[in-house]
Amino acid sequence: MSGPSSVKEEPIRDRQQLVEYVASGEKVAADWRIGTEHEKFGFRLDDLRPPTWEGERGIGKLLEGLTRFGWQRVEEHGKLIALLRDMASVTLEPAGQLELSGAPLETVHQTCCEVTSHLKEVKTVADELGIGFLGMGFQPKWRRDEMPWMPKGRYKIMREYMPKVGQLGLDMMTRTCTVQVNLDYSSEADMVKKFRVALALQPVATALFADSPFTDGRPNGYQSYRSHIWTDTDADRTGMLDFVFEDGFGYERYVDYLLDVPMYFSYRDGEYVDLSGKSFRKFLAGELPELPGAKANLRDWADHMTTAFPEVRLKKYLEMRGADGGPWNRLCALPAFWVGLLYDETALDAAWDLVKDFTREERHALRDGVPKHALQLPFRGGSVRDLAGRALEIAAHGLARRARTNANGADERIFLDILTQIVEANQTPAQRKLELFHGPWQGSVDPVFREFAY
Repeated sequence: MSGPSSVKEEPIRDRQQLVEYVASGEKVAADWRIGTEHEKFGFRLDDLRPPTWEGERGIGKLLEGLTRFGWQRVEEHGKLIALLRDMASVTLEPAGQLELSGAPLETVHQTCCEVTSHLKEVKTVADELGIGFLGMGFQPKWRRDEMPWMPKGRYKIMREYMPKVGQLGLDMMTRTCTVQVNLDYSSEADMVKKFRVALALQPVATALFADSPFTDGRPNGYQSYRSHIWTDTDADRTGMLDFVFEDGFGYERYVDYLLDVPMYFSYRDGEYVDLSGKSFRKFLAGELPELPGAKANLRDWADHMTTAFPEVRLKKYLEMRGADGGPWNRLCALPAFWVGLLYDETALDAAWDLVKDFTREERHALRDGVPKHALQLPFRGGSVRDLAGRALEIAAHGLARRARTNANGADERIFLDILTQIVEANQTPAQRKLELFHGPWQGSVDPVFREFAY
């Protein structure tokens, strides 16, 4: 989850200015970039508990230790809560999940090198503190009430609001981790096509990356429990956004959607003002009693855009939000998958041909079914495994045509290998962990922290 936006506090003239703000993200294809973000669970090596912010072995000390690598400090009320370096950031999710928001890079090779470098830096400091990090979609062992909270004003507001609008919002905040990739568009028409393909195929990514089969130390009946959690978090700001597939969809329609998403806050004079549940439209008109006479500015709008959580999110780029967190190779695989599908025109056309006749009911059946059944979910006489295989084939051709190679002459298709193996084995990461749980792990999730740590 983002911190306060760096956008200037420019007055908002009218609705059209908000549309222009989104449209300003357009870039020519030569300037398209890849931004990869991932979150991971910290745990103390001796007792596996998640570290608090405070203390000699806390997340605050970890951030402090990372400053030796040239990261710049970001503080809130004197507490170190984030780091900045070269257009990238390291931030904290509500329970201390550590997030890297990567810089916008040209190739998947570069983004994978960035992930590798980050994980090495984190491990260097974490080893000194007796802390490890785990990539999964959901906290496998600890209960919600055993998770710490980070000292960020934004999270205090959300923590109090979430139980009013859903049963699982606090689990989303404290016990989930994801990997996502942010990609560009060249025009409104290009954005629309990419948005539709990405939304229709997001359940495929959920299935391929499914890695959250445990809750409170026991199997939970899901392969991606993280994905399931979003179905009972806050219906006003989550979901499949059916209007994206309607005729006439574009920047204006998405802006109207965001204007109707209830607010969380406004960041004013270094403080978060609780505006949870309030109308951004009324804020535009200066009609919120919590901020008498104050009207929303462009920074408020940029902040508000980060508080909608659909399966695909539009800001000045498109965010792919359907995947569970995971190990290093899957952190590199997600950008490869989506870049292959969306950054090559022939591949994008083929992907659209694959999904364009999906009905609303089919799209929702995929979204609702993959958290439990993943690749085995039946679909059109076959299964999601078949759909995933076709999508991977299209992505591989797209990456081959991009022809971005590393020093050894290998193109970006190498990062799809782990996903191809998952499809060929017809076994998700979640199913592999369940197999271990019922076998060598003898009914305990504790070994996951040792065997799957970074």
